[in-house]
Amino acid sequence: MTVPRIDTDTIRRLPKAVLHDHLDGGLRPATLVELAETVGHTLPTTDPQALADWYYEAANSGDLVRYIATFEHTLAVMQNREGLLRTAEEYVLDLAEDGVVYGEVRYAPELMLKGGLTLPEVVETVQEGLAAGMAKAAAAGTPVRVGTLLCGMRMFDRSREIADLAVAFRDAGVVGFDIAGAEDGFPPADHLAAFEYLRRESVPFTIHAGEAHGLPSIHQALQVCGAQRIGHGVRITEDIVDGKLGRLAGWVRDRRVALEMCPTSNLQTGAASSIAEHPITALKDLGFRITLNTDNRLVSGTTMTREMSLLVEEAGWSVEDLRTVTVNAVKSAFIPFDERVALIRDVILPGYETAL
Repeated sequence: MTVPRIDTDTIRRLPKAVLHDHLDGGLRPATLVELAETVGHTLPTTDPQALADWYYEAANSGDLVRYIATFEHTLAVMQNREGLLRTAEEYVLDLAEDGVVYGEVRYAPELMLKGGLTLPEVVETVQEGLAAGMAKAAAAGTPVRVGTLLCGMRMFDRSREIADLAVAFRDAGVVGFDIAGAEDGFPPADHLAAFEYLRRESVPFTIHAGEAHGLPSIHQALQVCGAQRIGHGVRITEDIVDGKLGRLAGWVRDRRVALEMCPTSNLQTGAASSIAEHPITALKDLGFRITLNTDNRLVSGTTMTREMSLLVEEAGWSVEDLRTVTVNAVKSAFIPFDERVALIRDVILPGYETAL
């Protein structure tokens, strides 16, 4: 039976899960303005709406390197305890307002040391802010579970240190690891020591791959480094011809490797040409384990509700499709199996049942 398209208000109420969302890419514009004034950092504009517009326009350059450069301003206000606490707490509250019931937030602690904090202090402070946000969201009747992914920067050499942090804080809210930053020219195997250590310590990790660089980066992330998920992965389509899967694409689909797809972000960085033609729909139809994500909510001017709405309006997605990617995300979350089962059974499926 064909289900009619659903409106934005209904989508906003649906339970959602997001696996790929950067803390330093999701600040509220007004918060960024206030924190920048406190630390004496100069922004392109001090009007919150104009600042949001500036981010969106800068990010639409089609250039991943320029896209990443917009983080200069958010990182400038995330170098002290006050900035990190507020950023983390508001991050959670914004997810809850958007209907997200499970989220994984990622950030690079090594980029937040200019104010004198140590690496462990950065992680402790962010976790404190996230916990405060979760407590407030629960008290407001919109509970959300947020796990943390610590990122090493692929153009630097501290990934093994950050992997140590992920192990040290895995019982304090950190659920996994990632490497981030400019992809082309900085292969994941450069950080093999970190990945081998994480595998020995049974800490899961994802790797940004298949966005700015093609199939070799996906192959290396999976077959050399052992990633359990792939961040973005849109260029896996280069291994699919007329619906026939090559060996790498077949491996990804058959082993249910989750692809953390971020449609709006991919348009901005030039990895896709339109929402209607974004690979996420074709890959979903081919049976890949697709997940839907925001990547950077401030930089991309987006939310999970917006990402879902765009796919409904421009790619013909149904509520069943939205439910599928939400369940996929929780199935592939870096939290214990029993927690994933409970979220799907008790929260997500009942929430979608009302829309069906």
